[in-house]
Amino acid sequence: MNVNNPTNKPAVASSTVTRDLRELDVKTDNIYESLVIMSKRANQISNNIKEELHQKLSEFASANDNLEEVFENREQIEISKYYEKLPKPTLVAVQEFLDNKIYYRNPAKEAREL
Repeated sequence: MNVNNPTNKPAVASSTVTRDLRELDVKTDNIYESLVIMSKRANQISNNIKEELHQKLSEFASANDNLEEVFENREQIEISKYYEKLPKPTLVAVQEFLDNKIYYRNPAKEAREL
């Protein structure tokens, strides 16, 4: 367990990280296939986060918002700030790929192997 990360969750970088391309194509033998897998996973993560955020913010929606209510709603602002601080979906997807946490298959490769 990491001292800076008291939970058992893997640490995901919160900014730009230089990656060795040879690490990314080890599992697929094709860097482009690896990038497609990671990008599809990043889209899934992004969609899940967006849906979750919209559900939480829909509780605050009202038919007649006035300017005072919009500026005074601290809880809504805190929720938005929380989601802004989350690691980017792309970074999470790359880390999951490197940690073998993404299930993927390539039907074209499977057909060639038969």
